[in-house]
Amino acid sequence: MADIRIRLLGEDEWQLYREVRLAALTDAPEAFVANVEDEAAQDDDFWHARMRRASRIVAERAGEPVGLVGLGRHDDDPEIGEVFGLWTAPTVRGQHVARDLVAAAAQKAAEDGCRLLYFWAGSDNASAVGFASSYGFRPSSERRPVRVADGTKERDEDEVAMVLPLAPDPTLTINPHRR
Repeated sequence: MADIRIRLLGEDEWQLYREVRLAALTDAPEAFVANVEDEAAQDDDFWHARMRRASRIVAERAGEPVGLVGLGRHDDDPEIGEVFGLWTAPTVRGQHVARDLVAAAAQKAAEDGCRLLYFWAGSDNASAVGFASSYGFRPSSERRPVRVADGTKERDEDEVAMVLPLAPDPTLTINPHRR
């Protein structure tokens, strides 16, 4: 088995991003807000804009894309990064590709000056919460309604912001009595 290579996509690699994104939407439509039909119909400007709006990190095996994650900024706080759109191909699931993609996103977020990284997970999605927890994310009190493709709130579910600190907290005081 060939090694997995994780790398940041350049803005000029929008066609590769489009290919992998559509593969993700085809493979796991329930995992995304968008749907493959709508995104496949988008023009080149749409994909260029997507590449400018957030960082895209791809996993490749033998030159073929097998995973993808997006890294953006929180709407209300530019020092908070958000991981989104995480997907791995069925052929590499269970091989830590998702973990490696999130690690690359966390490293990039830290390099970009983020102090926290968010991973939104459905409150009832034990797999997503478990994955994020195993990486070191912890649940926060921040919630939002589950978003769906058409923008409506169809279900009475919410997502929880799982949070990973990327920098030491200067407000923490070390217990002088602890050895």
